[in-house]
Amino acid sequence: MNILMLTNTFTPHVGGVARSVQSFMQEYRRLGHRVIVIAPQFEGAPEHEDDIIRVPAIQNFYGSDFSVPMPIPGLLSSALEQFKPDIVHSHHPFLLGDTALRIAATKNVPVIFTHHTQYDRYLHYVSNSSPALQRFVKDLVTGYCNLCDAVIAPSESIATVLLNQGVTTPIEVIPTGIDIAQFSQGNGAGFRAAYNIPADAFVIGHTGRLAPEKNLAFLAEAVAEFLTENPSGCFVVIGTGPSSEAIEQLFRQRGLFDRLYLTGSLQGQSLVDAYQAMDTFAFASQSETQGLVLTEAMAAGVPVVAVDASGVREVVIDKYNGRLLPDEDLREFAAALTWIATLSRTERAQLNKAAQDTAEAFSISRCAAHALKLYQSLSGREHTAKNSGDNLWPTTLRLIEEEWKIIGTKAKAAGAALLKSGPADHQNTGTTG
Repeated sequence: MNILMLTNTFTPHVGGVARSVQSFMQEYRRLGHRVIVIAPQFEGAPEHEDDIIRVPAIQNFYGSDFSVPMPIPGLLSSALEQFKPDIVHSHHPFLLGDTALRIAATKNVPVIFTHHTQYDRYLHYVSNSSPALQRFVKDLVTGYCNLCDAVIAPSESIATVLLNQGVTTPIEVIPTGIDIAQFSQGNGAGFRAAYNIPADAFVIGHTGRLAPEKNLAFLAEAVAEFLTENPSGCFVVIGTGPSSEAIEQLFRQRGLFDRLYLTGSLQGQSLVDAYQAMDTFAFASQSETQGLVLTEAMAAGVPVVAVDASGVREVVIDKYNGRLLPDEDLREFAAALTWIATLSRTERAQLNKAAQDTAEAFSISRCAAHALKLYQSLSGREHTAKNSGDNLWPTTLRLIEEEWKIIGTKAKAAGAALLKSGPADHQNTGTTG
């Protein structure tokens, strides 16, 4: 198949969406399919990339590590002139997501959207998160889903959320897959030695973007609570982001800084080695659609302690492959870490084996096969109503119709947000009524 993917985040950016797109792309190509990815320019991106089309972008948007793409229609039209996609796969409902709809209309092929992100949890990057703005974003995402031919939800929890928001397009649950073999083999002892972590230390690990939406303030407090009572414990944090300084400050204030290891961003074998060095993985995010790092940790045989949330409850089974806590409670989280730390060697081995067994269900080969089956079920269909003839006029009509749908969706979402907003909303957004 010829597969066209459009994403607002891609390598070398470190994050779940970028890794998901890359994982599926690589597996599809391994299976003999041709995949072209349209993505923004990022600092550090290779000069030459096979079948990757980079569009100009605003770097470090609002002080974040995101790039905001500014697609140039002429550039994409010429770049895609000889490529005839069987499917267009959009990974965002905004920016290049609109471009995906336009290309699908022009090429008259189906478009699929993967709902990777709970966008209303990320509004702090652009504005105060007022209820009106949250409603607008949710309605906009729902409207976008309903302009597509199929929607992929990375977890059952997110599928339910989309259904409850009014998505009527068929939804398929397909998690992001991981390379099980890669994460099951690493040098944990070497990683500990490289960072001067004692061989007998109980290592709590965390990896991901260090940002407010990941609930890292709570997580750091909970781990610090555990370390206060457990002198042999330490905390390894892998990643970069605006929350790193707050984590460091907390551990300095608690007199635990010598047991905090901030490694920065790690990829490839270095990341695998880090997972292999952990005794447990700690996670408290409430904004996930799928906890990709949870399955990576489990593939490395590392049990997880996490707070119940969408994208988490599908992976973590309490007292089987880790601990799943119903609420955010510092003492309960610290107690769950203690529960794992005090297991016997045999009990710990059983927990590790259960984690690896869980990860098998998330292999990239299995997830990619599921996605390809969905592609094939839609292949040959048209994204819009059939138009006869092969001249420019039917294509123009389809594009005009798609443009009208895009504009209508945004107007409807904005109108609903304004109608439902009350005085409190206007106060939050700085307007007066």
